[in-house]
Amino acid sequence: MLLNYIKIAWKVLLRHPFYTFITLFGISLTLTVLMVLTSFLDHLIGSHYPENKRDRTLYIMQMTQQDSSRTSRQSGPMSFKFLTEYAKSLKTPERVTICTFINSSNAYVGSQKIKLNTKFTDADFWRVTDFEFLEGKPYNEQNIANGENVLVITDDFKKHYFESATEPVVGKDVEIENIHYKVIGVVKASPVTRPFTYADVFFPYTAPKSNYQNTGMRGGYVAMILAKDKSDLKAIQDEFQSHIDRIPLPGIQDGFKYAILDVKSEPYLENFVGTIMDGNAGLKTIFFGVIAFVMFMLMGLPAINLVNINVSRIMERASEIGIRKAFGAPVKTLVWQFIVENIFITLIGGTIALGLTMIVIHLINTSGIIAYADLAINLNVFIISLLVCLIFGLLSGVLPALRMSKLNIAEALKS
Repeated sequence: MLLNYIKIAWKVLLRHPFYTFITLFGISLTLTVLMVLTSFLDHLIGSHYPENKRDRTLYIMQMTQQDSSRTSRQSGPMSFKFLTEYAKSLKTPERVTICTFINSSNAYVGSQKIKLNTKFTDADFWRVTDFEFLEGKPYNEQNIANGENVLVITDDFKKHYFESATEPVVGKDVEIENIHYKVIGVVKASPVTRPFTYADVFFPYTAPKSNYQNTGMRGGYVAMILAKDKSDLKAIQDEFQSHIDRIPLPGIQDGFKYAILDVKSEPYLENFVGTIMDGNAGLKTIFFGVIAFVMFMLMGLPAINLVNINVSRIMERASEIGIRKAFGAPVKTLVWQFIVENIFITLIGGTIALGLTMIVIHLINTSGIIAYADLAINLNVFIISLLVCLIFGLLSGVLPALRMSKLNIAEALKS
């Protein structure tokens, strides 16, 4: 029976090419936008290179200090000393790494200036992340203890700095801000949308200008905590919070007297949204509400337009419906048939949209709009896109099917 419904739907599509074009154009355009958005969101918050273990990683991004009346506050990254004392000392995690966010430096090739995004890290950075080393290896605890001026660079920086992009560069000299460093490794670059791992050049935290010896609580460092298993995340959060709760209050930071101290270890999405919303639960609700509304508009408005087209298409088949009703076809069967037909048409539009999405994603990845972008249609994106197709098909098919079921047999046979 299902195969017969699909055959009928195919015949209907061939009957009116113009209606078919309008229908498939509306479906494919809408689903292309949704698939690209889904792919971008997955790229932004999913577990991808080099943060493939995001599902069992907690992020410590900022410290917030407030006075007792909550009228004044300071917030920002922490010092290396603070994170060493309160995060590195955790017993539950598999590993903890401390690194800076994105800093900036300059290098020169002849008279040409290369603007660099740089990052200072500890040795565990390379164990918590999954960078692909194209040459050499990461610096380790011994390199750091010896105070060696070594660095890891990306393949993109290698192309810009060295004359040959194919010759090995491990052991060669790089001059950055008038300081000479030895290249110890070359990695595949990370996208700019992953600020915990994105950089052109990676230095050990003991390198010049890292400010790792700052004795205060605030500084330029953040941390990533890798759990042995996802089930350990709650225990790690509790352990970290117990460490924070032991900090004596009130305190003074750079002349600011604070009575409230807030430092959270959270999964990436919660950390990302929490930072944007500045920890305000009401703003988080509004944020997700706006996203839900935008998604509804993207799906709802095209679905309403498609409903009108489907109603017209179904009304043209009134005589067919009347004959089937006259021969005893139950309303439930007719409604199910038209819903199946609409889902089938939507899946055709979804297939077209899949091809368009792959083209759009390729253009985004190669355009340079997002540095080192790696948007893709992976299993998660495909499953979500398939569900969107089915929901879209149902949204635009149920109302016309119900409208059809109310047709009077006599009136239908006259049309």
